[in-house]
Amino acid sequence: MSINYLVEQIKVKKSPIVVGLDPRIEQIPAEVKDKYFAEYGNTLEAVMHALIEFNRGIIDAVSDLVPAVKPQIAFYEKYGIEGLLAYKDTCNYAKEKGLHVIADIKRGDIGSTSKAYSEAHIGQTDINGTKVSAFFSDSVTVNPYLGDDCLKEFVDDIKTFDKGMWVLVKTSNKSSEQLQNLKVDGETIYKKVGELVNNWCEQTIQSCGYSPIGAVVGATFPEEADLLRAVMPHAYFLVPGYGAQGASGKDIVNCFNEDGLGAIVNSSRGITFAYEKTGEDYKTAARNAVIEMRDDINGALISAGKKYF
Repeated sequence: MSINYLVEQIKVKKSPIVVGLDPRIEQIPAEVKDKYFAEYGNTLEAVMHALIEFNRGIIDAVSDLVPAVKPQIAFYEKYGIEGLLAYKDTCNYAKEKGLHVIADIKRGDIGSTSKAYSEAHIGQTDINGTKVSAFFSDSVTVNPYLGDDCLKEFVDDIKTFDKGMWVLVKTSNKSSEQLQNLKVDGETIYKKVGELVNNWCEQTIQSCGYSPIGAVVGATFPEEADLLRAVMPHAYFLVPGYGAQGASGKDIVNCFNEDGLGAIVNSSRGITFAYEKTGEDYKTAARNAVIEMRDDINGALISAGKKYF
C-alpha cells in the first residue's frame, strides 16, 4: 500500500499513530503465555505461539483506531526461526486488517546486499522464475550510511511494487548526536542525510503530495525536527520517542507540516504493555492508550493551527 493509502487512513481514522509491536515474552500476560509453556515447555515454539496470540490481540484491539503497525524484527529474531515465523504471522495478520505494515529492519549495505534485503521485505524473491514474497511489509526502515547505492536498491522495488521506506536521519536515542550532529563543510551529518533523502523524495512524489520515501526523525529533538521539516517538505516523518522515551504531543508538532500531515508517531511499550500500569486486560489497556495518545497529538496540532481533519 502506497503513501497515498497511509495518508488517507490517517485522515479517515484521525490518527497519525503507528503502534510498535516489540513483544517481550517476560511482559506478555500470563493468561496468554502460560498455556503454551505448559504444552511446549520452556521452548522457542512456546514463545512463538505466545507472540502470535499477543500480537493478534493488540492488532484486533487497535486496528480501527490506527493506520499502521511497526514490528521491530529484532524482538523476533532473538527467538530464532520460531520468532521469525511469529514476525511473518504478525505482518500478514496486520495486512488482513487493512493496516500499513512498517517493517522496522534498519537494513542498509552495499548494493547487492541491499537488493537482497529489499527483495526479502518489500520486493519479491525469484525461485526458478517464480516470484514469491518472503516477508510482507508496505515499507521498511533503512540505514543510509553506505550512501546512494544502498538506497537505490530499495527505491527500485518501491517504484515497482508501490512500497515505501523510512531512512534514518535523526534518531531519538540520546547518543545519536555523537555522529549525527558532527559537522562536515559547516553542516551536520543529519542535515546532509536529510538533503539526500529529499533528492529521492523529489523524484517520487505521489498524488497526496508526499513521497513514499520518508525519514526517521526522533521526537526527542524538536529543534532538529523543525530544521529537517524545511529540508524535506515532501517526506513523511516516522517519529519515535513518544511516551516511554519522554516526548508528548507538544514536543512533536514541529515534525508536521502546516497542513497537519507529514508525520506518523510511534509508540511501542506505552501501548502494548499499558496493562502493566492500568490493571486492565491488555487489549483494553492498549486501546485506551491509543485513544489517549491520539487525543494528545490531535490537541497539540489543533493548538498549533495544524488541524488535518
